[in-house]
Amino acid sequence: MLVGKINATSDGYFILLGFSKWPHLEAILFVVILIFYLMTLIGNVFIIILSYLDSRLHTPMYFFLSNLSFLDLCYTTSSIPQLLVNLWGPEKTISHAGCMVQLYSVLALGTTECVLLVVMSYDRYAAVCRPLHYTVLMHPRFCQLLAVACWVCGFTNSALHSLLTFWVPLCGHRQVDHFFCEVPALLQLSCADTRANELTLMVTTSAFALIPLILIFTSYGAIAQAVLRMQSTAGLQKVFGTCGAHLTVVFLFYIPALCIYLQSPTETSQDRGKFIALFYTVVTPSLNPLIYTLRNKDVRGAVRRLMRRE
Repeated sequence: MLVGKINATSDGYFILLGFSKWPHLEAILFVVILIFYLMTLIGNVFIIILSYLDSRLHTPMYFFLSNLSFLDLCYTTSSIPQLLVNLWGPEKTISHAGCMVQLYSVLALGTTECVLLVVMSYDRYAAVCRPLHYTVLMHPRFCQLLAVACWVCGFTNSALHSLLTFWVPLCGHRQVDHFFCEVPALLQLSCADTRANELTLMVTTSAFALIPLILIFTSYGAIAQAVLRMQSTAGLQKVFGTCGAHLTVVFLFYIPALCIYLQSPTETSQDRGKFIALFYTVVTPSLNPLIYTLRNKDVRGAVRRLMRRE
């Protein structure tokens, strides 16, 4: 039945196979993903609005947190609505233009988040290790430039891979063995030599995944040394509250991504990779607002002030 649909599909469309191997799971996945997607929308919009309305949150940390929330909103929206449509009905197609836009958006936003998490770790380093110079180091103008640099890095890297991927000639079927358009899955459809594409992908993945992770751990190594020298219990609690939340977000983002890129390319690993990708695409963005809200006294205080004002 699926083969018939594929053969009937014009060259202007792709088939997103997604979770079609497990049709009995599709209805359950639809409900679960919809719930997490709504949590992502509500939680991240709440963080953005709260950071804008409360003047006490007009600091570099919450400026970058608002960027992260907006980024998560865009990231999930670039792939999840299409996934929900495919899970709901028998048609699992996406237009060629839609696939191009999705590939570019997912890759751009994912890369941007890698760089933004490094910037957020530098902000925590400046706050803990250089408190007397913090306002100079993290001047609002400089913070804006850092945020712009994150987005420029992400969209520039994505433009490179998107152009290289869609210049590769495709052969035969248009079955994309994933629930969204991504570079490795599309390269599998090619009838040409894709080693140059794969090498470029490996190099940029290392540059935008491993190097940021090393920089983050370097920042937190310096923070750990500063924490060990602290005598104030209140200061320690504040550091653990803000830095602990950011570290949790880092682990939730990087560990699933590294599990995908470090596993061997087999059919079993491909299926496992879909569920891992589903985790960091759906679950992680919905947990970020909860992590920062539940572990952060500033956010809880802002919520109370907003409720009293209302």
